[in-house]
Amino acid sequence: MSESSPSAVPAAAPFWLSLALLPLVALAASRGGAWWMLIPAYAWYLTTALDSLLGENPANPDPGTDHSLFWHRAITIIWFPLQAAAIFGTIWYVQSTGHLTGWEKLGLFFGIGVLSGSIGMVYAHELLHQKPAHERWLGDLLLASVLYSHFRTEHLLVHHSWVSTPRDAVSARYNEGFYRFFLRVLRDGPRSAWRAESWFLARAGRRTWDRRNPFWRYATLQGGMLVLALALGGWTGLGLFLFQAFVAVWQLELTNYVEHYGLSRKHLGGGRYEPVRPRHSWNAAHTATNWLLINLQRHSDHHFKPDRRFPLLQTYTPEEAPQLPFGYPAMTFMAMIPPLWRRRMNPRVRAWRRQFYPEIADWTPYNKGTLPMPRNAP
Repeated sequence: MSESSPSAVPAAAPFWLSLALLPLVALAASRGGAWWMLIPAYAWYLTTALDSLLGENPANPDPGTDHSLFWHRAITIIWFPLQAAAIFGTIWYVQSTGHLTGWEKLGLFFGIGVLSGSIGMVYAHELLHQKPAHERWLGDLLLASVLYSHFRTEHLLVHHSWVSTPRDAVSARYNEGFYRFFLRVLRDGPRSAWRAESWFLARAGRRTWDRRNPFWRYATLQGGMLVLALALGGWTGLGLFLFQAFVAVWQLELTNYVEHYGLSRKHLGGGRYEPVRPRHSWNAAHTATNWLLINLQRHSDHHFKPDRRFPLLQTYTPEEAPQLPFGYPAMTFMAMIPPLWRRRMNPRVRAWRRQFYPEIADWTPYNKGTLPMPRNAP
């Protein structure tokens, strides 16, 4: 099948569900009131309802069909200018017209934060894993638009190497509530990313402040976003930009919390851990949310094959990987209510441990994150 084959368009079309959020932003910006609530309602609740109707999709595509993915990839390529228009165009519009109250502006930019977090962050994640430089740059721009550029370093250099070990800040530990996790990640994530880049620069014989350190690029891009928001909307515009960025980061870290909660790679001694396998990420095959989130819920395969593009990600059976009972929108809602989350997920973690690691009798070091790490780790 060639990239221009008509049959590729209907196959890719469900993954373009995110486009419907843009007219909802425009509607909320022009009408005010509670219209902004349509944005999270679409992103969270409609897709969850569709999951209950459509069920799961266990079909696995042929992983050797990279040549037919033009229309799948296109949505991630065009998303940054669309999201930038939604953020900065709305800042200019609401500040220049002055027709919204302060509360209406907050509601609107909460909705925009849902868009940039639930969609933009997911697309940035996909783009950062690709080899073409223009895709990686688009990923950097999306991250800068929510002031979370260090995520690139932390994700590529730390998370994928040390997922489900104490070294990885975004692998949630067993019985760790989301709010404690969130504060820990906000504290440890940037430091972890800086340490990783410094480590790799030192290995190459370069100083930490070398121009090749991507933190220079991160600072420049984020600074440009802040200046643009200030120029378009003044101090209120800057505040609205910061608010949507916080909402987006909150959305991202809710997802990170769900993806690996309570799962641990077996410690082999001497700071060494077993290789990453599908069992070390929660898998979800729910149809509608996988459309909206471009198969992010097939996370077990993403960690097993990080360079595999989203349309080709595989799903796994319960014998191969742990399964979430619902899609990410429903799971992240539960994560915000820690007692409900523990009641639903802790028994699943204990069942996972019995299934895959019956030989481990004492899980206390895994629960507390006190297992040793190699000294020469980034």
